[in-house]
Amino acid sequence: MERHRKDWMLSIVVPVMNEEDAIDRFLQAVDRELGDRLPALEILFVDDGSTDATLERLRASSLRDPRVRVLSLTRNFGKEAAMTAGLDHARGDAVVPMDVDLQDPPAVILEFIRLWQDEGYDMIYGIRGSRDEDTQAKRASAGLFYRFFNHLAETHIPSNAGDFRLMDRRVVDAIKRLPERNRFMKGLFSWPGYRSIGVYYDRPARESGESKFNFWKLWNFAIDGFVSFSTWPLRIWMYFGAVIAGLAFLYILLLVGRVIVVGNDLPGYASLMTAILFFGGMQLLSVGILGEYVGRLFIETKQRPLYLVAEDSLIDREGQVGEGGGARHGSDAS
Repeated sequence: MERHRKDWMLSIVVPVMNEEDAIDRFLQAVDRELGDRLPALEILFVDDGSTDATLERLRASSLRDPRVRVLSLTRNFGKEAAMTAGLDHARGDAVVPMDVDLQDPPAVILEFIRLWQDEGYDMIYGIRGSRDEDTQAKRASAGLFYRFFNHLAETHIPSNAGDFRLMDRRVVDAIKRLPERNRFMKGLFSWPGYRSIGVYYDRPARESGESKFNFWKLWNFAIDGFVSFSTWPLRIWMYFGAVIAGLAFLYILLLVGRVIVVGNDLPGYASLMTAILFFGGMQLLSVGILGEYVGRLFIETKQRPLYLVAEDSLIDREGQVGEGGGARHGSDAS
């Protein structure tokens, strides 16, 4: 694609769930920063099973502004699936996933576009220059996650880079070919490669609402990332087993030598129970890690779609949906 042509389109993909108070602020900010600077703009909201008035407000915004497109899923499938749905349905020559809370400033998109058009980068990702709105514990845990992930996984993800980025259409098409159901989008964004660069920006506090991620969800999110892109949690037990086997062999030699030298004595109950509990715990832990991988294999083999689409305002506007139309099956990113 000729990136300087006059008829190119930018698609902004915005997954939302129960964000009724943030919709109007987000659209005003996008219009203020990007409104008359782009040849064509598509703002694709993916409603991930909201239970408040989010969907109604999105429908009203779509009727007022033809740039706004609403994709409604049949239930809550999770942010990763909602973002995948947005990438599958985005029509733009360049696509920008971002959150609705305005912690990703729309003004930064202009720098993304400049690097995409003038410098030829296929992916430009935002790097959070400051995370003052996060607690110290969250900042420390995020730093540890990026450090461990990039040390153990084959796919490198930039530190402090979220989903906020611009991707060329060929990058989006490559990501759509990745079919896994357990989706760690930060890793999937980095996996295709292509020419990439980071842009630092200061991340402001949320304009409204609260984060949907608590400690438990972030922990599971980190586990998904490690398991999806690294086999080290499995491989480490081979080394651990080898070390334990070597120590056990040395201990056997020690016991035999002691019996030969000083004769037989009664073994200690405490040391026996300590050994039993320690090795029993290690076995359960290793089986649990193995179970994480087996569980993901089970999910992948079922080949269920990542999401189901109940409503697409673009199709509804064009009159291509008849009365009584049922829920449409979403793509599975294949």
